[in-house]
Amino acid sequence: MTGVADIISTYILAKDNNRPWLMQRAFSERARLEMDVRTDAIAFPSVAVGLDEITQTLVRRFSSENENVYTFCLTKAPTDDALQFTCNWLVGMTRKETGEVRVGCGSYAWTFLNQPEPLVGALKITIEVMELLDQHHTHSIMRWLSALPYPWCPAEAALRGAPRSRALAPVTDFLAQAVPG
Repeated sequence: MTGVADIISTYILAKDNNRPWLMQRAFSERARLEMDVRTDAIAFPSVAVGLDEITQTLVRRFSSENENVYTFCLTKAPTDDALQFTCNWLVGMTRKETGEVRVGCGSYAWTFLNQPEPLVGALKITIEVMELLDQHHTHSIMRWLSALPYPWCPAEAALRGAPRSRALAPVTDFLAQAVPG
């Protein structure tokens, strides 16, 4: 039996590496995605319903614009029997067209269906911060992200290794607030 942590990791692998076929291992056919985007730096539809529409939004369309994607859940993995799970996340990527770097943070709120195997029944993604940095930040951002434990990364580890840059301040401020304590 696949556990909840495996399902979340499968979704992240599918999204980050443009593997749409993996989405059927994570989301139910009738799953619902809700997006709460609180920045103008990136755009998503507010709702997607069904595996095909969610895959189109989170993998195919996303991958057509972005590459070098790293997504981290800023917590320990959930227990395998969790029916709901909420966590903060960190993401970094480069834009294919321009080479600019996007780094953002927000939260996931997962609801799982306990079918023969658990699958995502609903996911709410809140995008709190999304910073667009020019290409000269690419090396330091990618070096930072590629050194973090993937995809489960304590917020303090992400914060500790973050490049010191005024352009990244909204992200590091978010990470500092996400550190338990």
